[in-house]
Amino acid sequence: MCGIVGLFLKDAALEREFGALFAGMLGVLSDRGPDSAGFAIYGRGELDAVKLTIRPPRGTDLAALARALEPAAGGVVEARRRGSHAVLVVPATREQAVLAALAARTPPVALVSRGRRMEVYKEVGRPTEVTESFGLERMAGSHGIGHTRMATESAVTTEGAHPFSTGRDQCLVHNGSLSNHNAVRRELRRAGIAFETENDTEVAAGYLSWRMGQGASLAEALQGAVGDLDGFYTFVVGTESGFGVLRDPIACKPAVMAETDRYVAFGTEYRALAALPGIEAARVWEPEPGRVYLWERAA
Repeated sequence: MCGIVGLFLKDAALEREFGALFAGMLGVLSDRGPDSAGFAIYGRGELDAVKLTIRPPRGTDLAALARALEPAAGGVVEARRRGSHAVLVVPATREQAVLAALAARTPPVALVSRGRRMEVYKEVGRPTEVTESFGLERMAGSHGIGHTRMATESAVTTEGAHPFSTGRDQCLVHNGSLSNHNAVRRELRRAGIAFETENDTEVAAGYLSWRMGQGASLAEALQGAVGDLDGFYTFVVGTESGFGVLRDPIACKPAVMAETDRYVAFGTEYRALAALPGIEAARVWEPEPGRVYLWERAA
């Protein structure tokens, strides 16, 4: 089942409204995925800084955690709490040192995403409750992807919720099921891609990270997925500058897109798009099977 949404703004004047628009899109699809939800949002970033979205253990003193990371960061670590997650802002040149310091902590601190512009939030609960807990309606951004989950192949956990991020500023949401994900996971592990769950969607995210790490563009990586990933799926992908959509070659899962001169939007069902401004004048279509759709903006 599950529900997917994506919104890519062409008009920067809409960026302050992004969170409210996007929260509404996710909320509409609550009945397609009532057990957990998540979203990635791409906001403004700094060239010399990286945002690490983390999920610290309950009761963690965030200010104390930030102070403990200062030696690895080489200075003050900016820390902002959002619901059960938090965002740490560290110098880009010290990213690996801070990640190593986080990995060494006991109890462990879960890394949800990393990127110059991207923040990923996900949690168990009804989508409207999840977006409210993170304050999505008040967030600004240029583009984002989201997912409402109905777990059919694994437990209902925060770790199993989408989006999955296996690379810097890159994440993916998925509606469907991959039949060869175990074999692909083994190959990707040998190539150095690490996985935190047994979820097939994380394999798809890892595959894209691997292809893009070899120099492929997002469009080339998605096109490669058509031949290398078996099953039925709709992927919506976010990168620092891009927004991509791909359906499997027989297009098993429902999908609809809309485009105006102000935005491009994706929804598992049209009702997720119905409240967007100017939707009555949008070009609305069903994405074709096996075709890569991609929009990019200047970094």
